[in-house]
Amino acid sequence: MDAIARWHDYVERRDPALLEALIADGAVFQSPAVHKPQEGKAVTIKYLSAAMTVLGTESFRYLEEWIGETSAVLEFEAEVHGLTVNGVDMIWWDGAGRITRFKVMVPPLRALHAVIERMRAELMRAG
Repeated sequence: MDAIARWHDYVERRDPALLEALIADGAVFQSPAVHKPQEGKAVTIKYLSAAMTVLGTESFRYLEEWIGETSAVLEFEAEVHGLTVNGVDMIWWDGAGRITRFKVMVPPLRALHAVIERMRAELMRAG
């Protein structure tokens, strides 16, 4: 199963073991919600898990996908605090099909602020 199919499996099932197996040791997470890239498997898993809690509601869905040999862009939509958030997940993976870089982009500013608020709360709750 390729990296994007495995990512979709994780999004659908929300099994932490699937995410653990999917993320490479030196993975990097990037988001407009954090000031600098977050480096390492543990912190990438922490941010992706928090994002799944914040964005992965019943309203979450992928709209389009553009998939290359070792990277993909997935456009998503979700509702956060009554706002429709439309953004993209940019994903890179290695030869073993493990995610090495995950970048989230969320416009507009109002939607980004709603996501940042919820992410902050979820990350504080998760420790």
